[in-house]
Amino acid sequence: MAQLSPDQRNYLYLQEAARAGIHKPILAALYAAHNQPTLADDETGLGVSPANRIALEQVRTLGEQIYYAANTIRSLSESLVTQGWAASDLWHAEKGRYTDRFIQTLAAGYAAPATDSTAARLEACDKQKLLQAYLEDFKIDCETEDFPENQAYLDQALLTLVSELSRYYNGLPAQRDALLETARIWSRLDTREAVIAKLPEVIASLNLPNPTDTYAENSDESYLDRPLLQFVEQLSPNYTGYPHQREALLRLVQVWRQLDSREEAIVSLKKNTSPEPFLKILDPALIAFAGRIPQYYRGQAHQRNAVTEAVRIWRQLDSRTAALVSLGIKAENLEAGKSDPAVLVKAAAQLDRELLAFARRLPIEYKEADHQREALIVLVQRWRQTSTKTGAITSLFDDLKQMNLARRGSLEAAPTPLVIVPKPPERWTPKNIQMYAPIIPDGYFTWAEATHGGTRMPPDQATVDAMIRIAKLAQRARDRIGRPLRITSWYRPAEINRRVGGVSNSRHIVGDAIDFYCEGLTGNQLYWFLDPWWPGGLGRYSRFPYLSHIDARNYRSRWLN
Repeated sequence: MAQLSPDQRNYLYLQEAARAGIHKPILAALYAAHNQPTLADDETGLGVSPANRIALEQVRTLGEQIYYAANTIRSLSESLVTQGWAASDLWHAEKGRYTDRFIQTLAAGYAAPATDSTAARLEACDKQKLLQAYLEDFKIDCETEDFPENQAYLDQALLTLVSELSRYYNGLPAQRDALLETARIWSRLDTREAVIAKLPEVIASLNLPNPTDTYAENSDESYLDRPLLQFVEQLSPNYTGYPHQREALLRLVQVWRQLDSREEAIVSLKKNTSPEPFLKILDPALIAFAGRIPQYYRGQAHQRNAVTEAVRIWRQLDSRTAALVSLGIKAENLEAGKSDPAVLVKAAAQLDRELLAFARRLPIEYKEADHQREALIVLVQRWRQTSTKTGAITSLFDDLKQMNLARRGSLEAAPTPLVIVPKPPERWTPKNIQMYAPIIPDGYFTWAEATHGGTRMPPDQATVDAMIRIAKLAQRARDRIGRPLRITSWYRPAEINRRVGGVSNSRHIVGDAIDFYCEGLTGNQLYWFLDPWWPGGLGRYSRFPYLSHIDARNYRSRWLN
């Protein structure tokens, strides 16, 4: 069995560190410092041996070694706290890492007490080697952009955020997950289910109704909100700076703000300690609202005004009149309509068509710019006739909660995204490619397939023409075979071609070559079927028996690689 790559091992470290509430680099350091025992999966371990109720068979793979190493570090930390270690004995707050003293203690080895059924034995190792490996891995994590050298601010920043959190809790799933993760790590539990199982004790103490049946029926976890918020209110007065407490609060920030890593959470707290949700979180609800407008628009005055105001803000115009003009509504028609109802009705009908056309394109053209988001929020406010912007935002949070629980096709569910197919141009150029359009009229192959989803765009007209050339030939092949050709590679820029091991004279660089497979057929079957008539290059691969190559060179060439 092949050994894991460093990135694969790092993923396991991250996963188990987040579960156990420990600092991830210490797991990488144990792997480097111990390099034993030799494991059943051809890996080497983190120095974890069987102990108590943990048998040898449970620590024979790298994944198991990391799992029990994380548990054992957690057990050692608890033991040291019980022995009277202060938080500063375990954690260096300014440097943001375990203290040298803790590393040295860990290097001496640890045997978990018999009462701890989750921790194993950790063998002794070279303390200098362990410390050096720990600092090296920590240094890599610190390469996150704007990562602070001094984390003295961190504890106060965490407590400031926690103290304000209840004000901004809306019961959104991500927010609830953040609180559950906090409670889990703080309580030294391993799973979401375990922490939820603990909450009834809190629920009972608050004299709340038993929600078990409701939860079982519709997965609505809102019954957890009150005990979770009660739990959060107790965090600040009980925070003493022990590592697992800090990890619990960092996890809270990471999940609350939906950040990719613990390090990003640390950076974000240097700039902002407020738990107020970013308005970006409302985007799914805003887009869902915009998507429903074509269905519910009736030309009512408040609807017309709402969309018109959205046009004004979206297009950054100064006045309603300017917004109407931008929609093609002539000012003289509006003036004439004041004395002629027929003119007014005609102008209103035109306005409604333009407003609906604008609304249909909103989900496609939304780029998350601040003024665009403001336009959508004002649209919601005026459409729903809420008196304030805050009221509109509150209604959007309610929308998000309903969207989380909604069944497919229900009124509360987000509408299916509208597909708008633009008219193709008379001639494709590098600047007018439409990703999902067929390359040739009524053809099967799209520009998305030819450009690897838009990541390999043709740089010039010659490449575009080459891609069209092979698309025409490939369409003939598909029609003759009668089955779809699944594209694995089409146009490849020279740099990507080198990176994937392509030859320097590859037709993929030109744009008129395709690698593909056809479900149910081998490369040999395709080769023998195409060989008699295919006018260009035709290849197959001994290492990849289902893959085929075709290209549009101007002479016949055949090969088996």
